[in-house]
Amino acid sequence: MSAQIIDGKSIAQAMQAKMSQQIGGWQQTYGRAPGLAVLMVGDNPASAAYVANKERACSRVGIQSFGEHYPADVSETEVSAAIARLNQDPLIDGILVQLPLPITLNAASLINQIDPLKDADGLHPQNMGKLLRGEPGLRSCTPAGVIALLSEINYDISGKTAVVVGRSILVGKPIALMLLEQDATIAIAHSRTPDLASLCQTADILIAAVGKPNLITAAMIKPGAVVIDVGINRINDKLVGDVDFESVKEVAGWITPVPGGVGPMTVTMLLQNTILSYCQKYIK
Repeated sequence: MSAQIIDGKSIAQAMQAKMSQQIGGWQQTYGRAPGLAVLMVGDNPASAAYVANKERACSRVGIQSFGEHYPADVSETEVSAAIARLNQDPLIDGILVQLPLPITLNAASLINQIDPLKDADGLHPQNMGKLLRGEPGLRSCTPAGVIALLSEINYDISGKTAVVVGRSILVGKPIALMLLEQDATIAIAHSRTPDLASLCQTADILIAAVGKPNLITAAMIKPGAVVIDVGINRINDKLVGDVDFESVKEVAGWITPVPGGVGPMTVTMLLQNTILSYCQKYIK
């Protein structure tokens, strides 16, 4: 029997509809909607598409979008000045620096300059530290989106074995901490993990986040497992994930598609972080 498809697009739309209702009420009460500023450097087509998608999402829910586009040869000093200005702007609740940046700019340094309370991407070391300590704070968008998907299918994480394939600071490490926070037993696999297949076969929850097309096959899946595919890979103008979807769906209990799975949730969590920052100012 084929796995149940976790429709991230529909779940994201439902969550955004609720956000839109909330924001409409807040705007009447507090005189303004939440504001999100996105800084983009250069003309990377993928980045431009992502930014446009975020701007459309802001428009759907009623968040004010403040886009700032800089040429690829912009100085780090100029981008730093923009971040400092936005940190002080009372109309801005969330700030995002679109990655990747040109190699001439230090991405980590620029992200560290964002006010942690306006860190819409949840990547500031202070927010990462709060996650590590189990304290409230803004969470990384893609991992938070994965947790939201599991919640939406009413999946009880507590006591489950989770294997995260990938150890990036953007996805692998934070999602492992978020799962641990909900009492899962965690293993993180990476390029030097011996016998990856055997480790994956122990997973009640398998998260694939490495950027290698079709790395995860049906033979690596525990029957009935939840398989979350974070990977986005382009092959001959077609988007595919890290999971061999067609074969794995015949073994797994639940599975996310690519596209239409985790991606829409990442954008939704970006909106959620902006709203949380806004609420810190107005709603006690």
